[in-house]
Amino acid sequence: MYGVEGLAGLGGRLLFGVLADRYGVKPVLVAGLLVQALAIGAYLFVGRLGEFYALAVVFGTAYGGVMPLYAVMAREYFGPRIMGTVLGAAMMVSSLGMALGPVLGGWLFDRSGAYTWLFVGSFAVGLGAVAVALAFPPLPRKARTAAA
Repeated sequence: MYGVEGLAGLGGRLLFGVLADRYGVKPVLVAGLLVQALAIGAYLFVGRLGEFYALAVVFGTAYGGVMPLYAVMAREYFGPRIMGTVLGAAMMVSSLGMALGPVLGGWLFDRSGAYTWLFVGSFAVGLGAVAVALAFPPLPRKARTAAA
Protein backbone atom coordinates (compact mmCIF):
# COMPACT_ATOMS: atom_id res chain seq x y z
CA MET A 1 0.00 0.00 0.00
CA TYR A 2 2.75 2.44 0.90
CA GLY A 3 4.50 1.71 -2.37
CA VAL A 4 1.33 2.49 -4.32
CA GLU A 5 0.84 5.70 -2.35
CA GLY A 6 4.45 6.70 -3.01
CA LEU A 7 4.22 6.05 -6.75
CA ALA A 8 0.92 7.90 -6.98
CA GLY A 9 2.52 10.79 -5.11
CA LEU A 10 5.11 11.18 -7.86
CA GLY A 11 2.38 11.86 -10.39
CA GLY A 12 0.50 14.00 -7.87
CA ARG A 13 3.45 16.36 -7.56
CA LEU A 14 3.35 17.06 -11.28
CA LEU A 15 -0.44 17.16 -11.54
CA PHE A 16 -0.98 19.50 -8.59
CA GLY A 17 1.90 21.72 -9.72
CA VAL A 18 0.27 22.18 -13.12
CA LEU A 19 -3.12 22.78 -11.50
CA ALA A 20 -1.64 25.35 -9.08
CA ASP A 21 -0.02 27.20 -11.98
CA ARG A 22 -3.36 27.32 -13.73
CA TYR A 23 -5.83 27.92 -10.89
CA GLY A 24 -3.71 29.30 -8.05
CA VAL A 25 -1.96 27.58 -5.20
CA LYS A 26 -4.54 28.14 -2.45
CA PRO A 27 -7.56 26.53 -4.14
CA VAL A 28 -5.49 23.57 -5.30
CA LEU A 29 -3.96 23.14 -1.84
CA VAL A 30 -7.39 23.28 -0.18
CA ALA A 31 -8.80 20.75 -2.68
CA GLY A 32 -5.83 18.43 -2.18
CA LEU A 33 -6.09 18.57 1.60
CA LEU A 34 -9.82 17.87 1.37
CA VAL A 35 -9.23 14.88 -0.91
CA GLN A 36 -6.67 13.55 1.59
CA ALA A 37 -9.11 13.91 4.49
CA LEU A 38 -11.93 12.24 2.57
CA ALA A 39 -9.67 9.40 1.44
CA ILE A 40 -8.56 8.72 5.02
CA GLY A 41 -12.18 8.77 6.16
CA ALA A 42 -13.14 6.42 3.32
CA TYR A 43 -10.80 3.75 4.71
CA LEU A 44 -13.53 3.15 7.32
CA PHE A 45 -15.89 1.94 4.61
CA VAL A 46 -13.73 -0.31 2.45
CA GLY A 47 -13.04 -3.99 2.91
CA ARG A 48 -11.76 -5.38 -0.36
CA LEU A 49 -8.16 -5.32 -1.47
CA GLY A 50 -8.93 -3.47 -4.70
CA GLU A 51 -10.73 -0.75 -2.76
CA PHE A 52 -7.71 -0.27 -0.51
CA TYR A 53 -5.45 0.05 -3.54
CA ALA A 54 -7.82 2.56 -5.17
CA LEU A 55 -7.81 4.66 -2.00
CA ALA A 56 -4.03 4.39 -1.84
CA VAL A 57 -3.82 5.88 -5.34
CA VAL A 58 -6.21 8.72 -4.47
CA PHE A 59 -4.56 9.48 -1.14
CA GLY A 60 -1.03 9.18 -2.53
CA THR A 61 -1.79 11.49 -5.43
CA ALA A 62 -3.25 14.13 -3.11
CA TYR A 63 -0.54 13.76 -0.47
CA GLY A 64 2.28 13.96 -2.97
CA GLY A 65 0.52 16.78 -4.79
CA VAL A 66 0.15 19.13 -1.85
CA MET A 67 3.72 18.75 -0.58
CA PRO A 68 5.39 21.08 -3.13
CA LEU A 69 2.55 23.58 -2.78
CA TYR A 70 3.65 24.43 0.75
CA ALA A 71 6.78 26.07 -0.63
CA VAL A 72 4.72 28.14 -3.06
CA MET A 73 2.33 29.19 -0.28
CA ALA A 74 5.27 30.15 1.93
CA ARG A 75 6.75 32.32 -0.81
CA GLU A 76 3.44 33.98 -1.73
CA TYR A 77 2.26 34.68 1.81
CA PHE A 78 5.51 35.25 3.73
CA GLY A 79 8.04 36.23 1.07
CA PRO A 80 11.40 34.73 0.24
CA ARG A 81 13.28 36.24 3.20
CA ILE A 82 11.73 33.90 5.79
CA MET A 83 10.82 30.98 3.54
CA GLY A 84 13.33 28.72 5.29
CA THR A 85 11.85 29.47 8.69
CA VAL A 86 8.26 29.01 7.52
CA LEU A 87 9.00 25.77 5.69
CA GLY A 88 11.14 24.52 8.56
CA ALA A 89 8.29 25.08 11.02
CA ALA A 90 5.72 23.49 8.69
CA MET A 91 7.92 20.46 8.06
CA MET A 92 8.67 20.12 11.78
CA VAL A 93 4.96 19.96 12.59
CA SER A 94 4.26 17.49 9.78
CA SER A 95 7.25 15.33 10.81
CA LEU A 96 5.98 15.24 14.39
CA GLY A 97 2.61 14.10 13.09
CA MET A 98 4.21 11.41 10.95
CA ALA A 99 6.33 10.23 13.88
CA LEU A 100 3.55 10.23 16.45
CA GLY A 101 0.79 8.92 14.15
CA PRO A 102 1.95 5.29 14.07
CA VAL A 103 2.59 5.26 17.83
CA LEU A 104 -0.84 6.71 18.56
CA GLY A 105 -2.45 4.41 15.97
CA GLY A 106 -0.84 1.36 17.57
CA TRP A 107 -1.93 2.50 21.00
CA LEU A 108 -5.51 3.03 19.77
CA PHE A 109 -5.50 -0.39 18.11
CA ASP A 110 -4.22 -2.04 21.30
CA ARG A 111 -6.99 -0.35 23.31
CA SER A 112 -9.90 -0.87 20.90
CA GLY A 113 -8.88 -3.80 18.68
CA ALA A 114 -9.54 -1.78 15.53
CA TYR A 115 -8.12 1.12 13.56
CA THR A 116 -11.45 2.98 13.51
CA TRP A 117 -10.38 5.78 15.86
CA LEU A 118 -7.10 6.22 14.01
CA PHE A 119 -8.99 6.89 10.77
CA VAL A 120 -11.55 9.11 12.53
CA GLY A 121 -8.77 11.13 14.15
CA SER A 122 -6.80 11.39 10.89
CA PHE A 123 -9.96 12.53 9.09
CA ALA A 124 -10.48 15.22 11.75
CA VAL A 125 -6.85 16.38 11.49
CA GLY A 126 -7.26 16.51 7.70
CA LEU A 127 -10.36 18.70 8.02
CA GLY A 128 -8.39 20.90 10.43
CA ALA A 129 -5.69 21.31 7.76
CA VAL A 130 -8.38 22.34 5.27
CA ALA A 131 -9.67 24.93 7.76
CA VAL A 132 -6.17 26.34 8.30
CA ALA A 133 -5.58 26.59 4.54
CA LEU A 134 -8.95 28.29 4.07
CA ALA A 135 -8.07 30.80 6.80
CA PHE A 136 -5.27 32.31 4.71
CA PRO A 137 -6.59 35.62 3.38
CA PRO A 138 -6.80 36.25 -0.36
CA LEU A 139 -3.60 37.71 -1.75
CA PRO A 140 -3.76 41.25 -3.11
CA ARG A 141 -3.94 41.23 -6.91
CA LYS A 142 -0.50 42.88 -7.16
CA ALA A 143 1.10 40.06 -5.10
CA ARG A 144 -0.47 37.38 -7.31
CA THR A 145 0.76 38.94 -10.53
CA ALA A 146 4.23 39.59 -9.08
CA ALA A 147 4.53 35.93 -8.04
CA ALA A 148 3.55 34.73 -11.51
